[in-house]
Amino acid sequence: MTSTSSWISPSTRTELIEDLVSGVDRYNPSNVGILEDYLYHQIRSEEYDCLANLAILKLYQFNPDLYNPDVVINILIKALTASPLPDFNLCISLLDERPVNATLDEPDPLPSILPILKDLHNLLYRCRFPAFWEIYHSEQLEALRDNYTVECVGFENAVRAVVIRAVQATFTRISSERLASYLDLTGADLNSYVQNLGWTVDSSTSVVSVPPNPDNQIESTVVQETIALPQLTKVISHAALKA
Repeated sequence: MTSTSSWISPSTRTELIEDLVSGVDRYNPSNVGILEDYLYHQIRSEEYDCLANLAILKLYQFNPDLYNPDVVINILIKALTASPLPDFNLCISLLDERPVNATLDEPDPLPSILPILKDLHNLLYRCRFPAFWEIYHSEQLEALRDNYTVECVGFENAVRAVVIRAVQATFTRISSERLASYLDLTGADLNSYVQNLGWTVDSSTSVVSVPPNPDNQIESTVVQETIALPQLTKVISHAALKA
């Protein structure tokens, strides 16, 4: 899971972007092009910077003439793979006042794509991974794949990272068949992916062993309370008066 410090200030963030995100210049509309270029760098490099992307959405709120629907969609796609962190909902919260009269050369694609992205996020957040892959690969989402996620380098692997975080927190052992449905991988691809994780597969049972971690280990907790004698005397006396 991403630590708070790396979420607030990713190690890949440049000094220029740090100044824009952390200072008063984040509200300067003349800097939106720099932040948009940084977003497309994230799209191409598999990096991610939620706060920088939120700064773009805030600038769009304050300056409706800057609104670019393709940028918004790409921000949401990047936030989608941050589940279960609240990034996606944070982005959505800045779209409530999305400009409806922005001057665009083509019809705005966001109104038709936004419900789809919300549905995909809901499936990921609820850990309904097989349903996510079924819908994602459906004919209905062909335009999303061809026009957006295909440009987002490593998108499917980023989704699989969401799956792995959930599996690590839940299972100590999981069948290969079930894991395959979660990851949308089969055969040699699945075996290679599991090996790269450092997990082991029992060839006789096809069961994958998930290494122990603080989330998937059940530990009993013994709670001891110490009551001083004067306190106990007060409790007994109070009970006697009630009787």
